[in-house]
Amino acid sequence: MSSIPEELSYTKEHEWVAGPADGVVTVGITAFAADALGDVVYVQLPEAGATVEAGDAVGEVESTKSVSDIYAPVSGEVTEVNQAVVDDPSLVNSDSYGDGWLFRVRVENTPDDLLTAEQYTAVTTAES
Repeated sequence: MSSIPEELSYTKEHEWVAGPADGVVTVGITAFAADALGDVVYVQLPEAGATVEAGDAVGEVESTKSVSDIYAPVSGEVTEVNQAVVDDPSLVNSDSYGDGWLFRVRVENTPDDLLTAEQYTAVTTAES
């Protein structure tokens, strides 16, 4: 399994959050989730301009093994989706924390239950 970047925040549902930069965070799914899913073949993301609420399912990731919901880790307006991931879903597997990011949100509300890298490591260790 790949290392868990210290500078990011995480959810128990295996999303990561980077930022904010100018009030906007970047959201993706973790390498742990990508590894568990297997080869990702389809990604459905929320539309730019959509309002998302923390904890709500806002999209799906489909792999050769299963379909999993993508949950919004924060509340706010989707400002951008990663069209490269829609066009080439394998980026989620090959570069989860880089080119495989999913969408960006202008944050209205950040929940206080986001996890640190250390806390997320404990979650993944318990699930392994």
